Amino acid sequence: MWTSIVEWRRRHIRDKQFMLLLALAIGVLTALAGMLLKWLILQIEHLLTHQFSLATANWLYLLYPVVGILITGLFVRYVVRDDIGHGITKILYAIARKKSFIKAHNTWSSIIASSITIGFGGSVGAEAPIVLTGSAIGSNLGRAFGLDGRKLLLLVGCGAAGAISGVFKAPIAGLVFTLEVLMIDFTLGSLLPLLVACVTASAVTFALSGTDNVFEFHLTDGFSIGRVHVYIILGVVCGLISLYFTRVMNWLEDCFRRLGSPWRRFLVAAPILSVLIFLFPSLYGEGYDTIHLLLNGRSDVEWAQVMGSSLFYSSPHLLLLYLAGVIVFKVFATTATNSGGGCGGTFAPSLFLGCVAGFLFASLWNMIPGQGTVVPESNFALLGMAGLMSGVMHAPLTGIFLIAELTGGYGLFLPLMIVATVAYLTIIIFEPHSIYTMRLARKGELVTHNKDQAILTLMSMDSVIERYEEHLHPTDDLAEVVRQLSSSTRDVFPVVDEGYHLLGVLVLDRVRHVMFRTELYHRLHVAELMSPCAARLTTHDSMDVVMTAFERTKAWTLPVVDEEGVFVGFIRRSHVFALYRTMVHDLSEE
Repeated sequence: MWTSIVEWRRRHIRDKQFMLLLALAIGVLTALAGMLLKWLILQIEHLLTHQFSLATANWLYLLYPVVGILITGLFVRYVVRDDIGHGITKILYAIARKKSFIKAHNTWSSIIASSITIGFGGSVGAEAPIVLTGSAIGSNLGRAFGLDGRKLLLLVGCGAAGAISGVFKAPIAGLVFTLEVLMIDFTLGSLLPLLVACVTASAVTFALSGTDNVFEFHLTDGFSIGRVHVYIILGVVCGLISLYFTRVMNWLEDCFRRLGSPWRRFLVAAPILSVLIFLFPSLYGEGYDTIHLLLNGRSDVEWAQVMGSSLFYSSPHLLLLYLAGVIVFKVFATTATNSGGGCGGTFAPSLFLGCVAGFLFASLWNMIPGQGTVVPESNFALLGMAGLMSGVMHAPLTGIFLIAELTGGYGLFLPLMIVATVAYLTIIIFEPHSIYTMRLARKGELVTHNKDQAILTLMSMDSVIERYEEHLHPTDDLAEVVRQLSSSTRDVFPVVDEGYHLLGVLVLDRVRHVMFRTELYHRLHVAELMSPCAARLTTHDSMDVVMTAFERTKAWTLPVVDEEGVFVGFIRRSHVFALYRTMVHDLSEE
């Protein structure tokens, strides 16, 4: 039945039109998935905390996060049975090494796991899980209709773009995020499906949840040329905080990883998370309530509500110290959540941390005697969000457009550009890769905006391997070699043992001078004529590894083996170049 549908589609609907239809479907599905995730988080959080008092500390903060990451860990380990953490990193890995293949369970597993984690207080964000969900929807829809690798890659991008557009009601940011963060070198012909997915996801979310911005923000004091130097300093500060967040998170993840057992990680991470949330309740969940308070508060009394349900609530004069503690310990809470068994991303933590950092910076700046330039705290809280997102994600354009669309803060567009750009320029001095890409960069598995890399990623090993049925063994004599040569058009043969494990190669040039000397037919053997392999490739190597091997060895033909060393076939440099030229031509025609 399904095969008939796929065949009917191929006969009656052209590929370009079909990609637009799929982009439309992906936009609808990702918007609904994002709204479902947000609704689940809100319901769980309301159920657990609606009776909490703002004036006193709540001891249940010590319990809820532990229960949340425990339930999530058990769900992932015994129901999903797969690692679903680091959602955006997983998308990048799927693009680089798995031909844009994302497992089907990712269309729903991240929604359940992250809603439990965040609803119970895990200090992470829902955006990375929903981006993984959207990309998984695109990947699995494309595979269901038998689309090729290039179209599958585009649908993965449509899913990511639709997810961001829907969850934030920000279509421009969704498009920019896909191009900037996922680092895919899409062509002009690819932009239309991306735009369809972004607009559709945003429209569905607007239709079902209203047209209000995600964060309410009222601009009271617009751009001032006299504050440009303050914007620049804020950008530097945001870049340095981004560096702190990135470096400490990676260090902590390495520490937790060395603990080995998931139960050991849970027993260490859970107490850290619960104590931090008890001391700083603002770390509970995504922290969007704190962002609302800092963006819309107009007095110390209103801003002090940030310390609600904490030990510090009765001491409003400690607000700035409290916020400084939040900046220092947010990375510990986020890492403990994920390493302890929870599921969530760093998207919301970046927004939260940026808002707190911008507000704290403005408050401290206004306390400097004689500096002459008073800055509005709410504006700088908004600018800090763009600065931290730009620094942590290495995505200044995403930071600029997302914050502008999230809050309607277009009146601060130029300051947003200054802060985001300076933050990005600051962090790249110390850290060339974003928090999403550095794990892959260490392993050489990162795809970049480089056109060569993008095309090599779209090429598969299967498409360039030349399968061989002819084999030689070390004990074969020259007569057997001549027999195979006479019936073949090949100029290189694999030499294998009885289990077909590759031992070396025999090249025609090595036997050309003796192949007509019949007196040597039974005296010379393959073991004496074979050559060692200049390099061995495996079936799991990327095309980038293949090209590097050709460049290093200067060889024109290299053998490919499987994980056990069994010979699979040869890859010829000329074949790779021919396929490369074809794909460049195809991309140029889009």
